[in-house]
Amino acid sequence: MEENVKICCPKCDWEPDGGQYWMCNCGFVWDTFSTAARCPSCGKQHEETQCIDHVGGCGGFSSHLDWYRNLDKWVKKEVKESFEEVAVPALPAGE
Repeated sequence: MEENVKICCPKCDWEPDGGQYWMCNCGFVWDTFSTAARCPSCGKQHEETQCIDHVGGCGGFSSHLDWYRNLDKWVKKEVKESFEEVAVPALPAGE
């Protein structure tokens, strides 16, 4: 990812430090940002992520995707580059 993609709480701007603070319903504890919110133990994909208050966050819940700042710019760039790399054959005239 590009340098300008930043992970932080959409409500208070707390930035995760790589700690294993998030617990899945199955009881597994891990850094949710290392797996895009998918539990490595049971495979559950979490749609929301809680900001961790005991390490400086606000404790609020937000959509996991909302934690990624400037991700939309990165995705647009990746998609554009992918399309530029794909050679699309021209259709015969009249089709």
